[in-house]
Amino acid sequence: MRLPLRGESLVLAPLVVAVGILCLWPMLRLLVEAVAPGGAFDLALAERVLQRRATWNATLNSLDVAFWSALFSLVLGTAFAILVGATDVRASTALVFGFVLPLLIPPPITALSWTQLTGPGSPLLNALGIAPPPGTPNPLYSREGLILLMGVQHAPLVFLTVRAALVRLPGELVESAYVMGDDRMRALRRIVLPLLAPAMIAGTALAFVSSIGNFGIAAFIGIPAGVTLLPVLIFQRLASFGPQVIGEVAVLSVLVGSIAFTGVLLQTWLLRRQDVAAAETIGRPYHLPLGRARPWVELAAWLIVLGLLVLPLIALVTSSLVPAYGVRLTLQTITFANYEEILLRQAVTQRAFVNSTLLATAAAFTLMLLALPLGYFLTWRKSRIAGLLRPIIELPYALPGVVLAVACILIFIRPLPFFGVSLYGTLWIIFLAYLARFLTLALTPVIAGYQQIDRSIDEAAQLDGAGLAKRLRTVTLPLLMAPTAAGGLLVFLTSFNELTVSALLWSRGSETLGVLIFNLQDGGSGVLAAALAVLCLLAVLAIVLALHVLDRRYRMGVLPWSREG
Repeated sequence: MRLPLRGESLVLAPLVVAVGILCLWPMLRLLVEAVAPGGAFDLALAERVLQRRATWNATLNSLDVAFWSALFSLVLGTAFAILVGATDVRASTALVFGFVLPLLIPPPITALSWTQLTGPGSPLLNALGIAPPPGTPNPLYSREGLILLMGVQHAPLVFLTVRAALVRLPGELVESAYVMGDDRMRALRRIVLPLLAPAMIAGTALAFVSSIGNFGIAAFIGIPAGVTLLPVLIFQRLASFGPQVIGEVAVLSVLVGSIAFTGVLLQTWLLRRQDVAAAETIGRPYHLPLGRARPWVELAAWLIVLGLLVLPLIALVTSSLVPAYGVRLTLQTITFANYEEILLRQAVTQRAFVNSTLLATAAAFTLMLLALPLGYFLTWRKSRIAGLLRPIIELPYALPGVVLAVACILIFIRPLPFFGVSLYGTLWIIFLAYLARFLTLALTPVIAGYQQIDRSIDEAAQLDGAGLAKRLRTVTLPLLMAPTAAGGLLVFLTSFNELTVSALLWSRGSETLGVLIFNLQDGGSGVLAAALAVLCLLAVLAIVLALHVLDRRYRMGVLPWSREG
């Protein structure tokens, strides 16, 4: 029975307006600036930008790095997905946590930890006596280094996509192959991998899109290596001066967005095919016993986790405990002066901690408030208008962060109508960009929560005369408190150390932690950057632990290493 609406349009209308302003308006403004600078349709500026050698070099570099890093992510992510999703490997939850954690660590910290691990100045390698000779260039400052770090950062995306498909892969087909005489490896090649192909390609497309828009690794590694990617070119161009710089940056942003959006469309199409195939062939899960090879496979898996996650983080901590980069870590040289400098002496660090905490907290609570009624209309009150909201909400997150940042600059660089105040150069512009970019993160757990509870409870309250606002406050919120909080924590976790958006929007007084880490490293203060990164990493781990406790207590399955997820 579909009960009549009671004042729901009064709630839906402001939500539609808010989503339109936050998510759609910036993208439309960016497109208008690229094709109609000054308000008149004119492609001359776009043609000049697209004909420059720097534009094509950056485009080809971005496509090259994104392609090969996505392939690396495909191999690594698929192998781990099959390992923990189909075999009898032990401690699979811990393996999943170790493998997925790089996805939760901000790219600037990932890049910084790896650069502190390699090269002749690495305190860890010097302490072990295996550092390269002085004067040897850091091998990560190269095209190959970009591919490696992008691949490591985005391999969990492939892992999560393939693992979700493995859960629904019918084991009966593989058992039939065994009956026909195939061994395990032949059945894996002939049956399992072809069935997983849509998920593998979709995960690879997602890794490709993420690499196209990754600014943290592109800046930390690409700038010293002399390999300019499109997000870095936009950053450098915006930092220059000239009457047409905004229009040129808009054209570059549309170019990045077009490449990324093509990948998103490919991923969506492939995931839709995967879902249809899974619904038709669901059965007993596929299982691949390891037999006598299990100890050796487990050892290899843990060595990979050690090399990809643990060693770089140890190198980061080691670098934060020496007085200068390149000094060997010993009992005589170990010092906490970098932490004292960061926490007690540098006003900019304290300001960045306050700014990041304030922005992340405000974004998390605001989006939690938006997600609860939005989830209601997207799941329980499916309408034509609500159906249009979901892709609009996902657009700012699917496109690279630099695209959203440039769009926000175009909107807020001039004073607001009626108020006469410009938000450019303030925390407000970063806050609004965070709301647009991370709304889908807050919404996803809430939608999952709505799908798990019985709607008849809400309908009973509606029959009793309760309006929507009262039902959301007294009935729905208590039932969805856990997924709503999980969405808020995901927003806080993602925005606390964010760099891609804030790198283009910050100004003096509105520095964030991600920006400060980048500035310290770029300014030659690597040990201070390492100390600040360690503190940020501890905050990330604390948030991840809170999410883990919340997930286990309420069995929400919103975390990738949870058994339900």
